[in-house]
Amino acid sequence: MADNFDNWIDSYLHYVTVEKGLSRNTLEAYAHDLQGYAIFLMEQGISHIGGSSADHTLKYFKHLRGKGFSARSQARTLSALKGFHKFLLQERAIEENPLNRLRTPRVVPKLPSVLTSVEVEDLLRQPDPLQPLGIRDRAMLELLYATGLRVSELIHLSLNDVNLEVGYLRTRGKGSKERIVPIGMAARQALLGYLRGPRILLAMKSSDATLFLGKGGRGITRQGFWKIIKKYATSAGIPKRLTPHILRHSFATHLLEGGADLRSVQSLLGHVDIATTQIYTHVSRDHLKQIHQKYHPRG
Repeated sequence: MADNFDNWIDSYLHYVTVEKGLSRNTLEAYAHDLQGYAIFLMEQGISHIGGSSADHTLKYFKHLRGKGFSARSQARTLSALKGFHKFLLQERAIEENPLNRLRTPRVVPKLPSVLTSVEVEDLLRQPDPLQPLGIRDRAMLELLYATGLRVSELIHLSLNDVNLEVGYLRTRGKGSKERIVPIGMAARQALLGYLRGPRILLAMKSSDATLFLGKGGRGITRQGFWKIIKKYATSAGIPKRLTPHILRHSFATHLLEGGADLRSVQSLLGHVDIATTQIYTHVSRDHLKQIHQKYHPRG
């Protein structure tokens, strides 16, 4: 019974991997959502993928709400199921889409947490400039804040992706889409210091072409970088729960506060839809409101 569901889920995940080039994180989320749906259907006595109906899907989302799933989580699950059933229709595994009666739950955009310019400076001062790993860590933090890269993009950069003479780097984001991002003078100087010393020492242990290397001479993992930034946030006394993605949020917000246009920020972040970038305008408006209240005589 389970094999029927598992086989179709595996086929769909293979299809979106090849056709759409989805990231590993997105594929894992899809797999989790689809497996949860399959388990629910089997508990309802459905023995094959074509046996579900609109009533079953309505019941499933009622089940998710009962378990405390937020509107955001439900919307993500619905997106995964819509793509899956569209695939099943193409493959003629089902005759009609049981999701046609469902509407996407309304999701209120969650404003991202950002650092102030002062907090960013405090964070960047934490790595020890006299230690090889401190020089490496400063270069990583400078580059992340200067470019707005995702952490996955940062740790997968290779030596060939960076051109310090021109001041640009090349990265591949979601869906393996390539974009060119300017680096900036501060990050260029930090990178140059890392490449001329610490990286040469770290690279003696392997022939890994990854830009940022760990003690063993191999690339740094997402978890490894998360520990690094958490350590420096603690030593800087930053009270916020700091994640690597907050530097990306701060990059976008500070650009908009400085007068950058939304389309340019969209391009730098690698967002396909400008609506994704627009969330940062809400943060900027909050900043402007605070400035108005602080400095206007009638604020």
